[in-house]
Amino acid sequence: MSSLRDQLSRKVYSTETGDMRKHDEDDAQRAQEAARLASLDGIVRIRRETAGRKGKGVTTLHGIPLPADELKTLMQALKKRCGSGGSLKEGIIEIQGDHRDTLRAELEKRGYTVKLAGG
Repeated sequence: MSSLRDQLSRKVYSTETGDMRKHDEDDAQRAQEAARLASLDGIVRIRRETAGRKGKGVTTLHGIPLPADELKTLMQALKKRCGSGGSLKEGIIEIQGDHRDTLRAELEKRGYTVKLAGG
């Protein structure tokens, strides 16, 4: 076990790479993203949810096997296709309104295996 002095005296800044703390955060985000992608089964699940949204319905897409930057690009294309707003939260795409059929057709056209989940 290292001493407290060793723990507190780690390198924080380098003239070659800049702030070293950002590199630690980037590595943690990459590891988290890799774990998320590894846990997916390749099936995209589409669900309509109203919980926690004051009765407003949203269509959520779970399990899309794409990295975060490509997921954001896909989300923007799907929002444009539905003519609606939406967001990306923790690897889950939320599209405002009930667009299950439209999203299913669009994702199947792009080559994904799609299942309608929930009621």
